[in-house]
Amino acid sequence: MTSIDLPLRAAIETAAAHGFVADRCDILQNGSTLVVRLGESLVARVVVDRDGPRQGDAWFARENAIAQHLTRHGAPVIPLHRDLPPGPHLHLGFTLNFWEFVTVVDDDASAEQTGATLQRCHEILRSFPEPLPGLAILRETLGLLDTLRSRNLFSDEILELLHHHLCDSLLVLSSLPSQALHGDAHAGNLLNTTRGPLWTDWEDAFHGPIEWDLASIIWNARILEKDHRKADGILDAYQHAGGSFDPRALDHCLVARAAVMSAWYPLLYPGADPDRARKLEFRLDWLRGKRG
Repeated sequence: MTSIDLPLRAAIETAAAHGFVADRCDILQNGSTLVVRLGESLVARVVVDRDGPRQGDAWFARENAIAQHLTRHGAPVIPLHRDLPPGPHLHLGFTLNFWEFVTVVDDDASAEQTGATLQRCHEILRSFPEPLPGLAILRETLGLLDTLRSRNLFSDEILELLHHHLCDSLLVLSSLPSQALHGDAHAGNLLNTTRGPLWTDWEDAFHGPIEWDLASIIWNARILEKDHRKADGILDAYQHAGGSFDPRALDHCLVARAAVMSAWYPLLYPGADPDRARKLEFRLDWLRGKRG
């Protein structure tokens, strides 16, 4: 039995229990989560990494609730599948849910579409009725440092650098106006589809300043790639769509985002290829400069 056989079985059997017989098995993603298309309109998402740092299914339930809220209010998001219970479902020890299949087009979403769709999601998220943990990804990342130390994944110097920036970011960001956020609003979580650009992957949603999501979507363009036209285009579109942000808060969130991404790198990309290793070292050097 291969590593995906059991989670795949969990998805197929759960769908069948609700009257859906899988007629295909197209693997769309195979990592810490398995994403598989089971039918013309049905996609299953199964948590494969059951021993990872994020345990339980509370975060999965939050993702479902947020996706349902956004869909009900017409947000540009990939919806949960309407013909199956939202879950999260548990079968064979795996947590999973079901989404509508969307057809991705070749062209990436434009800067204008990115900023406008993110603003629309933020507008709708302001009315999300359920409580969300405050600055959750920063607090979770701070706790992750012990795991990184015990596994010798970073030097003491890097761990101290990350600890400094995470603590400083928690102090600063906790004083800013906050609301429900995407939590991991990078370009890979905005799919350009035949329905238009749609946001997905709400598992990191938390309560925090909107500048966190803006920092997440512009970090690579502004800091790594020096593509200021793209980064400024996203921010301009966000404002043109009715949003606003504090440039100083955005600067703080850019630092916080770099610290979080750096800490998770060894777990997300074990044995990273040279390009990913270069990007990690760039982030760490940038954080060293910010500390100075």
